[in-house]
Amino acid sequence: MPEGSLHAVVTDPPYGLKEYELDQLQKRARGRGGIWRIPPSFDGSKRAPLPRFTALDARERERLRAFFREWSRLVTRALRPGGHVLIATNAFIADLLYEALVGGGLEFRGQLIRTVRTLRGGDRPKNAEAEFPGVCSMPRGCYEPWGLLRRPLPKRMTVAECLRRHETGALRRFADGRPFEDIIPSERTPKRERELAGHPSLKPQSLLRRLVYAALPLGRGRVVDPFMGSGSTVAAGEAVGVAVIGVERHREYFELALEAIPRLRALERPELAPLLGVGPGPARAS
Repeated sequence: MPEGSLHAVVTDPPYGLKEYELDQLQKRARGRGGIWRIPPSFDGSKRAPLPRFTALDARERERLRAFFREWSRLVTRALRPGGHVLIATNAFIADLLYEALVGGGLEFRGQLIRTVRTLRGGDRPKNAEAEFPGVCSMPRGCYEPWGLLRRPLPKRMTVAECLRRHETGALRRFADGRPFEDIIPSERTPKRERELAGHPSLKPQSLLRRLVYAALPLGRGRVVDPFMGSGSTVAAGEAVGVAVIGVERHREYFELALEAIPRLRALERPELAPLLGVGPGPARAS
């Protein structure tokens, strides 16, 4: 990307560095082996496969750190000064991720908390459930962290000056005038959305539409999702009138995105109208 050509990044990257390699995706499809853990059913609910983040050893964690430090360097160059990065992560590696992103040049601005109750965690010790019935190996997951970072403003430049010159440097208020908040009430991705876009880490439109809306403080500019998957961020942008560029290296998911984007974009979320002030807009994907 040309230097200073992007206004914001909104993305949910893979963190195992290997869970989306072809052999690991094949093992996931077969339901056995590899980094993907196929958890048992719980209270009649079939649990989706989860990548084993805790399976990363010290060498792999260093690879992850190096990858995101270099990624941050490239993103910082492509962003306009003051351009924000909103990036999904998890409690296992959030500290590693933020350290790497700051090391690559981005400025840490805080953390967004998506409140969502999942089936992650809360389990008794594996193969010793009966022996230790009163404990859990880790807490049941009730939130998802998103890092909030930006390309630093030039020295002595105020936010107002950055907005005038680069259209960046801040976050957009909701349509009713309320400020964007760092606690975002959310839900697990609805079944109807998962049926339209079968990606293992699909985020709900109710979340992504808020994020892409807030990422452009003046409602103008370009957002990029460099780990597009099945195109949910692109669809969210089109639904709220924001231009989003999506990049995906797996052809299977890219082709899925071509079909999923217009379908996800067309989903009605009337509860968001007071916040975002818009309905589904015209399709602009290419």
